[in-house]
Amino acid sequence: MSDQVPTRPAKIDGRRLRSERTKQLIIEAYLELAHELSPRVPTAAEIAGRAGYSVRSVFERFPDIRALQVAAVDYALAQVAALAPPRGVEGDRRSRIESQTLTRAQTCERWLPLWRSLIVNQGDSIELKDRVKKSRDWTMQRLELMYQPELATLSALERRQMLVALEAITDVESWARMREFFGLSFDEARLAWTQVIDRLLPRGSIHAASEDAAAGEGAASLKHPCRSPTE
Repeated sequence: MSDQVPTRPAKIDGRRLRSERTKQLIIEAYLELAHELSPRVPTAAEIAGRAGYSVRSVFERFPDIRALQVAAVDYALAQVAALAPPRGVEGDRRSRIESQTLTRAQTCERWLPLWRSLIVNQGDSIELKDRVKKSRDWTMQRLELMYQPELATLSALERRQMLVALEAITDVESWARMREFFGLSFDEARLAWTQVIDRLLPRGSIHAASEDAAAGEGAASLKHPCRSPTE
């Protein structure tokens, strides 16, 4: 027989779980209202009403609305990272551009109202300014990952300049201008990004060279359909 005393399972703190659940629902209520009311920040009463709790419950979990804003932005950034993983990193130039612009367009379409509210209402908040920087840094890292073959052909300075230009082109407000001011559809706006990025990126990579060669061979075969491959 074993002399070991059976260990009891860890006791679940039901009160703490309920409190965390309430906190999450308040964050989600804030995000819903921020989306609907952007760029205006929803009031505590509006947030409480949407979440189904009292105003007191809101301030029991967040000292002020600014703290709630920060928590909501952190949640949104985590959602962006989880729902928009890099896809097609090993693909050819065209497929990588298609993949990156689609993912970026979907992200901008979903989070534009919250981003606009964040930019307008960040004020002198160090925490919110830090979230803006983190978001832009994340975009830069994604661009660098997706276009590594093309960027590798540039000097350090040129690479930095290219990344800054790509980030500016695919900024959330750039998407908003195309969609709202110029009236482009989702597909039209995404196509605009795709064409501009394709023209902007250098074609000195091995991948691009092989693609250009393949395209040239395809064009030649169309001009001379009866030519033997061995000619």
